[in-house]
Amino acid sequence: MGKKVKKDEKPPPDDVFDALLVESRQAATVVLMLKSPEEDVQSKACEAIYKFVDKCEENKRILLELSAVDPLLKLMQGEDATVRRHATMALGVMCQHPEVRRYLRKQENSVQTFINLLQPEIADTVVHEFAALALSYMATEFSSKVTIFDHGGVEPLIKLLSSPDPDVQKNSIEALAQLALDFQARASVREYDGFPPILELLKSEYAIIQKLALLALERLLQDVENRSIVRELDGITKLLDFLAHPEWNDLHVMVVMVLANLLEDIESLEQMKESGGLKKMVAIITDQPPAEEESKKGDKKGGSRAGKKSAGKDAKGKKGGDDDEKETAPVDSIIPTLPDVKMCAAKAIARCARSSGNRKILHEQEAEKMLINLLGHELPDVQAAAAQAIGIMCENLSCRDAIREWEGMPPLVKLLNTDHGEVKEAVTLAVANLTASNIPNCQEIVNLNGLDALITGLSDVREEVVANVACALTNMAQDEPLRSEAEHKGVMSALIEPLRCSNTNVQSKAALAVSAFACDVEARTEFRENGGLEPLIVLLHSGNDEVRRNAAWAITVAGVDEPTANELCKLGGLHILQQIQLSSTRRSPFIDAALERLLDSNLSAKYALTGHLSSLNIIEDGFYDPGQLQPGAKFQDLEDYLQQPLNDKRPIFFVNGKQETTPQPEKLEDADSKSEVVKISANKATSKTAVKESKAKSKSQKEKEMDKQREMELAAQAQREAEVMAEQQDMKVHEPPSDPNFVKYLEDVTDKILPLPTIKEQIVALAQFVADKMGGPIEKGQLPYFCWELPLSQVRFEGKTNVVPIGRIKMGIHTHRALLFKALADRLSIGCTLTRGQYNRAWNEVMVADEDSEFPGVRFPPTAYIVDLIHEPGRLLPLDSREGVAYQKI
Repeated sequence: MGKKVKKDEKPPPDDVFDALLVESRQAATVVLMLKSPEEDVQSKACEAIYKFVDKCEENKRILLELSAVDPLLKLMQGEDATVRRHATMALGVMCQHPEVRRYLRKQENSVQTFINLLQPEIADTVVHEFAALALSYMATEFSSKVTIFDHGGVEPLIKLLSSPDPDVQKNSIEALAQLALDFQARASVREYDGFPPILELLKSEYAIIQKLALLALERLLQDVENRSIVRELDGITKLLDFLAHPEWNDLHVMVVMVLANLLEDIESLEQMKESGGLKKMVAIITDQPPAEEESKKGDKKGGSRAGKKSAGKDAKGKKGGDDDEKETAPVDSIIPTLPDVKMCAAKAIARCARSSGNRKILHEQEAEKMLINLLGHELPDVQAAAAQAIGIMCENLSCRDAIREWEGMPPLVKLLNTDHGEVKEAVTLAVANLTASNIPNCQEIVNLNGLDALITGLSDVREEVVANVACALTNMAQDEPLRSEAEHKGVMSALIEPLRCSNTNVQSKAALAVSAFACDVEARTEFRENGGLEPLIVLLHSGNDEVRRNAAWAITVAGVDEPTANELCKLGGLHILQQIQLSSTRRSPFIDAALERLLDSNLSAKYALTGHLSSLNIIEDGFYDPGQLQPGAKFQDLEDYLQQPLNDKRPIFFVNGKQETTPQPEKLEDADSKSEVVKISANKATSKTAVKESKAKSKSQKEKEMDKQREMELAAQAQREAEVMAEQQDMKVHEPPSDPNFVKYLEDVTDKILPLPTIKEQIVALAQFVADKMGGPIEKGQLPYFCWELPLSQVRFEGKTNVVPIGRIKMGIHTHRALLFKALADRLSIGCTLTRGQYNRAWNEVMVADEDSEFPGVRFPPTAYIVDLIHEPGRLLPLDSREGVAYQKI
């Protein structure tokens, strides 16, 4: 055996610490190791922390409580690449916890540290990956978005989009997608030319990267300038190509959302139209092969699928095969798109159609066909989106006719009976817009039995459905046959309940519908008898201008007949309109028109409130003049004045031309006949009993009983007569007083004045007639000495009432004579006005056509004159003359 040679091993220096292998099981110990001066220890500690925090969320919070964030931030700024990488990995994962992000926001240099690690000088893709990951987490809070933008974090993130590492791309585009929620970051992406790499990511083989790229585009394209950049980069074509790949159908919804933003600009829509992209998209959405265009080559057909479904995706989202390896699908192969894609496409069309120019282009590309096709889809969400888009498209006049011609009305009418609330709301909106100024569409709906469904919709629980149905019915009411059919089906009764709704939109649309249908007598009667006037009056108190305006317009239309107008006045409509008219903020021309309509139907109120009756306002029996009322004062009925006791206030002048009939005491006769019957029956009964009891009673007892019975019968008869007389007296008190003198005046003027050949002669004769009945002419200057108050008081005292018939006044001045002249002139069809002045002044104006004496038979246009009824009865005073002005004033 050979001799062993001993190796010479030098011992380590005395000042060097021997290597120590430590096995730590506590996170706190590892956190302490981060402060070690040895880079190897720091690296291993960071790596251990990364593995620890990657396990669960609770571990991230534990390390935050152990103050591990500050040393990790410090190590990230170090020179050692390994330590920097592991520290970035650990803190990047920790940023997923909101408490960690809140702590980092309070540190001044935390965001800047992550941004510095994105610089290309650091050629470490792992550092880039986790630094971008940390920024994507930090960018979820708005304050961090601003900080990242202020520290210039957008530019390095855009540069990393071109990194060969897919994880770096994923984290970078995710951070940009979060930053894109801020308008400043959206502009910054455009400045740093970030759209080409983002569009390039659409070709990525990883689904998550494609999804984040689409999300970033959807947010970035909210800016007009960004949309212009994408159009220049031919982004629309790339998106449509993406949409044509069936293997990416789970991302088609996001593609449609991006296209929806692009289609807001008419330039994008025109570009799609010129390139055939719009028809291609429509064909993809409707699952139908597009028509072959002549301008294109025979081997290309817009809108067909570009490929078949691939084998699928792996667990990481990687898609098999490159673009070059994908097989082209046959022309006739149409892969159905997902329902969510169809719904988003319909919403995109609706969003695009908000512009009138876009609606025109969509109509030219027959987008309505796609929407009609989607109405037949089985899912309610798709139906609702399509119906809503049709409703917006129908704001274009041509689209309304196109939808009818392309058989779009039957599916819409069918969906009116659906129980799905959102679908019904969208369909009723479409029907409301389809029927606007389009009678053929209205007739088509009626032919399809859609009128019953619309009337039933007025009682729907969804308020928007009720508002849309009321709008559609208003449109249909423009056609008289359709209006009559709707009235026969009870539309007026159905409109009463929506008037009581608390939603102002429903109130407004329902009131407008009432005004559309109330132009017919039967409809007004049905509406009035079913209590529809009361909620209509209540709407006048609404604080919404549109509700108040439509309610006033409905009152204007419904108040055309006297019964409805009287009912409106009884419900307080006249007083409410007066109050609104005095308001400077709520008054409107519609309020004035409604008040004028009610006053035209109640001339007594009109004359009392306005002091003027035009020549078209014909005074009839029952007219009374209570005097001039102050603005806003409540107008009382004639019954109220009849019930008042006699007082010293101004009398109420009453016009009554009805023939007085002698009252027939029917009740009294009935009472007498009944008493006679009772008496006869009593006599018979007593006679019978007397015969029976004659044997048992004496003659004196019989006579006493007969007298007692006779007295009871007489007392009962007297009581009945008293009751009948009291009833007749009460009726007489509340009945308007008769006016036989006025009846005689009517007979006289009809016999003597009406046969006169000209209007002027009739006016002169009538003026003289009125003056004769009211005390004769009064000389100028003698009016203050004309005694008329005492005779008028005597008439009031004799009648025991404040209501004085105009024919009983024998001594009258301006106000009495003018009223009598107007009442008689209206019976003779002589057009004249009645105007009230101050201090008991009133006058009548007439229009008379003058003739030239030199040219007999030649008449000039009528001229306005005031009829003198006081000084020279029958004289016509020119309206603007000195005599005419003096006649109106004291």
